[in-house]
Amino acid sequence: QVQLVESGGGLVQPGGSLRLTCAASGSIFRLSTMAWYRQAPGKQRELVATISNSGSANYADSVKGRFTISRDNAKNTVYLQMNSLKPEDTTVYYCNARIGLDYYWGQGTQVTVSS
Repeated sequence: QVQLVESGGGLVQPGGSLRLTCAASGSIFRLSTMAWYRQAPGKQRELVATISNSGSANYADSVKGRFTISRDNAKNTVYLQMNSLKPEDTTVYYCNARIGLDYYWGQGTQVTVSS
């Protein structure tokens, strides 16, 4: 069973950077596909980035070139480096782990991009 805890959110000015961290429990972390999602109030949940257990990454067009997802299997941790942040990036970001047909969610961390 996997438990996920996000951290690293906060307030940043437009053009700034944040790094989100998702710490996962369980020895099967290295078998999982990891992802970051976000959902702002009144908007649908959006897939931001995914990374396979081998490190292959994919990104939503809205964040491509600005965000980088990475993982450290030895630490059971996935990261989202967020650069060139825009006000429209403001929302709660959620970590997701998918293992086979099962998936797990963290509680979310708030990112606010504002002057």
